[in-house]
Amino acid sequence: MAQYENRILDDMAKLFTSAAGAAQGVRQEAETFFRAHFERMIADLDLVSREEFEAVRDMAALAREENEALRARIEALEAAQKKPAAAKAKKTD
Repeated sequence: MAQYENRILDDMAKLFTSAAGAAQGVRQEAETFFRAHFERMIADLDLVSREEFEAVRDMAALAREENEALRARIEALEAAQKKPAAAKAKKTD
């Protein structure tokens, strides 16, 4: 009787082991399928990569800095242009 029980337990262990292996295979296949599906969906959304985003962000920051420098330069030129006009107005008074 003990050998019969051991044989049943061995058969059950083999069955569970093969079932676990099959479940692992199904899990891997499902994971691969869903990963490919999501990658395809993301590609269809036309998203930019992180590197492209950071490059454009850096370009925008540089453009803002240049814009601020040019604005300051224009304001300085306008102020310098107004000073001689104000000085001429005082001389004619």
